[in-house]
Amino acid sequence: MEQVYDIFKSFVDPVFIIFILLLVTFFIYWVSSKKKIDMLPLLFVIVLFYGFSIYPVSNYLSYQLEKEYITGAPVKAKMTPDVIVVLSGGASDINALAKTFPGETTTVRLVHAVQMFKKYDARYLVCSGKSNSKVADAQVMAYMAEELGVPKDKIRIEPASRNTYEHAVQFNKIFAGKDVTIGLVTSASHMKRSEKEFRKYFRNVLPLPTGYLYASPAGTAAVRYIPQSRWLYNNALVFHEFVGNVWYRIKDGGSWIVNKL
Repeated sequence: MEQVYDIFKSFVDPVFIIFILLLVTFFIYWVSSKKKIDMLPLLFVIVLFYGFSIYPVSNYLSYQLEKEYITGAPVKAKMTPDVIVVLSGGASDINALAKTFPGETTTVRLVHAVQMFKKYDARYLVCSGKSNSKVADAQVMAYMAEELGVPKDKIRIEPASRNTYEHAVQFNKIFAGKDVTIGLVTSASHMKRSEKEFRKYFRNVLPLPTGYLYASPAGTAAVRYIPQSRWLYNNALVFHEFVGNVWYRIKDGGSWIVNKL
């Protein structure tokens, strides 16, 4: 009975509704059209939309992007970081409450960073990032970290960086020693690009990814093949990172051909 409920819940997802409307439109025009070949572009769009909105495709693409931090994590974990740095993922102002709240991505990263800070007994936790909100992401994360038990004198704030490249540049201004071991916390999908930028300045970088897009199959199997907003959104994040990796390769003067996500 619970599985039936899961399926019915998936039917109210906006992406599923749009998919159904596209199918209905296609069949109406297919029946009335004399030139069936003219309908092929719409059919292609529907198939593409369906593919990028279902769990199996999203999970496969996510795994290709994050697999290095799934299969290779135990080997890299032998390093012990001196400093934990967490990269921001956005914040939002709610003017009616006169407050700035961390976004979901920022919250997930910060909680993981605090866990890693305590696990490795690091010297400092560095909160890095700026946003368009009234309070810098770094400051918002610092408040959260203190409430989660990190001593205030152990927290460093870097509120100037606006992107992955600037995170590394600004962090280098705080800890310029090449021998410091850094525990780098960001989303698993964002880690490859972040790690590359930090390794330009530091020899010892331990990736500590969190917020994986990839997940082992769970729940009602039928729902995995019903178009859903979350899988379309996950794929948007994957393609965002793909474009980011390509752009950074071009910016660095390297090859812009990327064979794999």
